[in-house]
Amino acid sequence: MTKSELIDAVAAAADVSKSDAEKTIGAFFDTVVAETKKGNKVAWPGFGAFSTTKRAARTGRNPQTGAPVKIAASTAMKFSASSTLKSTLNGK
Repeated sequence: MTKSELIDAVAAAADVSKSDAEKTIGAFFDTVVAETKKGNKVAWPGFGAFSTTKRAARTGRNPQTGAPVKIAASTAMKFSASSTLKSTLNGK
């Protein structure tokens, strides 16, 4: 599903204009990014939770040459699906 298809579907389901749906979805993602950047967890019961995880610096390998490559430490976004969502997806 593309961004425009998502906006169309949300606008139709919520019976709001496409511009209102786009603003709302944009605000949701902006809030999730801002809160997880602070180290907070953002949870939606019955759906799941967004959080961040730290990745330590490490040494990797260049797949073409096999030479060692330093990989810097980073922060990654993580999503954990709720048990309700998992059971819905698995037909239970």
